[in-house]
Amino acid sequence: QVLLVESGGGLVQAGGSLRLSCAASGRTSSRGVIAWFRQAPGEERDFVAAIRWAGDSTYYAGSVQGRFTISRDNAKNTVALQMNSLKPVETAVYYCAAAESAPFFSRGWSSRQYNYNYWGQGTQVTVSS
Repeated sequence: QVLLVESGGGLVQAGGSLRLSCAASGRTSSRGVIAWFRQAPGEERDFVAAIRWAGDSTYYAGSVQGRFTISRDNAKNTVALQMNSLKPVETAVYYCAAAESAPFFSRGWSSRQYNYNYWGQGTQVTVSS
């Protein structure tokens, strides 16, 4: 069992930055993956970024590439999402998700919600215009 707790959400003006954090507790595996998804009001939940607990591979949604950075701290079992140049359309609840393993870790694999075993409660990000 893995428990995920997100933090760092809040209100920011367009063009500003926020840093989200996901703290994972429980049985995490070096083969596992942590990802961020987001869900805007009335919309489906969308993939944002993913990283493995081991290795250097990261994947991003095209809409955030170059502005968002996902990183991990294995010692603290945390994954951060640095978000720069935020836009009002990125107002959403941001969720952290964990997969126990990712035998075919890729952008396509990362974006599929059913690959993830655990989800956090989410943190609200509001970007004002």
